[in-house]
Amino acid sequence: MPRETNPAVLVGLETHDDAGAFRLSENTAIVQTVDFFTPIVDDPYAYGQIAVANALSDIYAMGATPVTALNIVGFPSDRLPMAVLSRILLGGFQKAHEAEVVILGGHSVKDPELKYGMAVTGMASPGEIITNAGAQEGDLLVLTKPLGTGILTTALKNGKLPDEWLEPATRTMAELNRTASRLMKRHQAHACTDVTGYGLLGHAYEMASGSGVTLRIDHRKLPVLPGVWEMIERKQLTGGARDNERYVQSHLKMAETVGKPWRELLYDPQTSGGLLIALPPEKVAHFLADFEQETGRKLEPIGEVLPPQEKALEII
Repeated sequence: MPRETNPAVLVGLETHDDAGAFRLSENTAIVQTVDFFTPIVDDPYAYGQIAVANALSDIYAMGATPVTALNIVGFPSDRLPMAVLSRILLGGFQKAHEAEVVILGGHSVKDPELKYGMAVTGMASPGEIITNAGAQEGDLLVLTKPLGTGILTTALKNGKLPDEWLEPATRTMAELNRTASRLMKRHQAHACTDVTGYGLLGHAYEMASGSGVTLRIDHRKLPVLPGVWEMIERKQLTGGARDNERYVQSHLKMAETVGKPWRELLYDPQTSGGLLIALPPEKVAHFLADFEQETGRKLEPIGEVLPPQEKALEII
């Protein structure tokens, strides 16, 4: 697409950021995104919650506050009862209500494949918008949700995922990134992106490229959902992981000590994943302490930001 030249565009397509930002006035900008996808869990209500949490995540990743949303629906009304759609929309409504987001309406089409999501508008001060292009040398990297949702939901589709591993995966995908967003602003994050379809390495590469730095990630520090290693062993792998591998492989230096299961996880496409945040080193301990106090989950830095090296990403 041609590049937008309107001076009110604060964030456009150039850095592959999570959302777009447009200045309305000296003190006010709107941040906009749209996201929808086919079901990844069987329960319609949970699917609605996950789809909305995922759509809102783009707004949170930029440090903005989501305000309004519009539903987007593709529904096979000749194959599924309308009660299914009702449950999806209820799940979405209640997740939006949790986020204090008002659903103003939406649009639906008859579609042979079920799809649901939202277009979301958020608000921010123009000077406080956080992009994926601001990481600075010396920053430490934090990831706020565990990895592995692509592998686990693939296993679910194949009828291979035990219920004991479905529940934590569903819970983490439905969790809002609101707390992490608020805390990263409090502790002056330099850059952020949410980890979704391009996997951890795809989104990390976009941050490194946009910021003109190298990200070094220690794979041993990454949080992982229960059941992931067992599902990798049973070959419950996604086709999207291979696409993500092709996307980043020429920009990546991977240590030989990183085993094949870890490589699968690093490329695994996520749904409604966590925020990957670049924080000043002196702020990290305070961010982690506040995050644990508010969520009950303990995190640790997963890597650091280096001056530009031969490759944009280094995995050790």
